[in-house]
Amino acid sequence: MLSKKGKLAVAAVIAVIAIVAGVMFVSSDGQKAQRTSGGVQVKAMNVLVQDTPLTLEYAGSVKGKDEVKVQARVSGNVTAKYIKGGQYVSAGQALYKIDDRNYQAALLQAQANLAQAQATYNNALIDLQRNEQLLAAAAVSEQVVTTQRAQVAAYQANVNAMAALVQQAQQNLDDTVVYAPMSGKLAVDDVAIGTYAAAGNTTLVTIGSSNPIFVQFSISEGEYLKYVGASVVPGQALPSKTVQISLSDGSVYPVEGSIVEVDRAMQDNSGSLIIKAQFENPDGILVPGMFARAKLTGDTLKGAKLVPERAVQQLLGKSFVMIVGEDGKSKAQNIELGTKVGSYCIVEKGLTGNEQVIVEGLTSLTEGMELAITEVKPEDMGFSLTTSNL
Repeated sequence: MLSKKGKLAVAAVIAVIAIVAGVMFVSSDGQKAQRTSGGVQVKAMNVLVQDTPLTLEYAGSVKGKDEVKVQARVSGNVTAKYIKGGQYVSAGQALYKIDDRNYQAALLQAQANLAQAQATYNNALIDLQRNEQLLAAAAVSEQVVTTQRAQVAAYQANVNAMAALVQQAQQNLDDTVVYAPMSGKLAVDDVAIGTYAAAGNTTLVTIGSSNPIFVQFSISEGEYLKYVGASVVPGQALPSKTVQISLSDGSVYPVEGSIVEVDRAMQDNSGSLIIKAQFENPDGILVPGMFARAKLTGDTLKGAKLVPERAVQQLLGKSFVMIVGEDGKSKAQNIELGTKVGSYCIVEKGLTGNEQVIVEGLTSLTEGMELAITEVKPEDMGFSLTTSNL
């Protein structure tokens, strides 16, 4: 039997062993245990070295390829409506009817004026023919014939003018029916029957095409030269480059698009260039005004060195990361950054690829401090090569 003091000594030894074991064994969340029991608590991961496609992502929006505000060419009250907002229509389909009573009356008046002018012209022409016969018999002077010819020409011009007015009146009457100028989907801004439509001023309805459709975004000058300008083929006005997009819910649109329009100049206020990519949209999933994130993929960088963006710090315009030194202490390492890829930054200079980079616990960490290191993997921290932080 142990004495009371012996029991207490054994308990103390057991407690010490338990503490040491707790430091050495793997923790319950699957991360490796701390390699030292003292020092600043940090999390570190190995620098990633792998072939990496260079990608850039941009916030953009969906734009209709064509959009037209349909307006009447003649003025009047809307007397009939053949459509409703939101429906698809075909080019040439009747949309509205404008009150045509005044235009019918104007056409009848123009036709009557033309008939009267034609009759006057015919009478003058008959008189001219008779006077020419009389001139041949020396029964009238040449001056009479000349004057009659001038009158015939004037009456002919009047007939032409009256015919033009008839044509105009007919066109106005025809324009009382408003047709769709293109195939597409109607907006819900359609006006109701009874609305007064002023010619060239009142928008009856807006129509836009939905297939194909544009996604518009902006890129910097340097990025344009690197990712877009390099794909311009001599003799072609626009570059051809595939684009992928993801929507506001994170889903990836299943169809790739291509760049079809590049603005002619950089925007003065932002120094960026507007790009339009065209996508097929047969099911109408993409709707103008939707948010879309565009991704451009460039060449694959062989053996790229990647560090999490959150590990990169800035000081006096220089970039650096804290790494685990050979002595187990923190060490500041200057680096030169390349393109951002998802949660990571490509390191062009400063790392060999064999380092451990500190990704958590940087708030109060300075160079040369003792470290209590917990090794983590990218999936432990939620890092991804595809996740954008834009």
